Amino acid sequence: MSTSLEELFESNRRWAADTERRTPGFFTSLLAQQAPQYLWIGCADSRVPANEILGLLPGDVFVHRNVANVVVHSDLNALSVMQFAIDMLQVRHIMVVGHYGCGGVAAALHNRRVGLADNWIRHVQDVRNKHRTWIDGMEDDTLRLKALCELNVLEQSLNVCETTVVQDAWERGQSVVVHGWVYGLHNGLLEDLKITVANAGEVAAAYGLALGALKTRYDAIRKNGKP
Repeated sequence: MSTSLEELFESNRRWAADTERRTPGFFTSLLAQQAPQYLWIGCADSRVPANEILGLLPGDVFVHRNVANVVVHSDLNALSVMQFAIDMLQVRHIMVVGHYGCGGVAAALHNRRVGLADNWIRHVQDVRNKHRTWIDGMEDDTLRLKALCELNVLEQSLNVCETTVVQDAWERGQSVVVHGWVYGLHNGLLEDLKITVANAGEVAAAYGLALGALKTRYDAIRKNGKP
């Protein structure tokens, strides 16, 4: 085993010991149950760890991550995570969380080939194409990337709302609220993109209002340089 991997095991031992010292019985309590209130659907980027960003402990957040925080209706992995979280764990909130500077979103924006992941990133290209006229109207490439990161969150949040898993939960009266957020690598802060949906009847209006607010904000930045 390389020295670097041995250091990981040593770091793990220190973390476990420190955690148990701060909170005696912590790991024993984790064995008893897993009862998170939140499902985080985020990017696989190593700089975006859900628990740390939220300031929560292991057991508090159920997490699904993939390149560019994409939710596809044919992705049995994501759907299985959502169904387990909703049906078994009874989570009350699903947060779709993108992040600024996302490499997958940048690849989609610029038609950059990265390999096998091109087929996955194609879903983000679909988001780009859906809003292409508006995005192409921006002269600043940094602004285009930032906007597409946010648009991708809104579209993936919409996809979550339209899954059979979430629709079935709402149909039976279960409380599940879907949120769209974005994380700033530059400041460590989460930003609410104002798409919050608690039932099937709210989906279209919530998406429309959030999209309208996003485009209004970016149009103002383009016009006078002010958010």
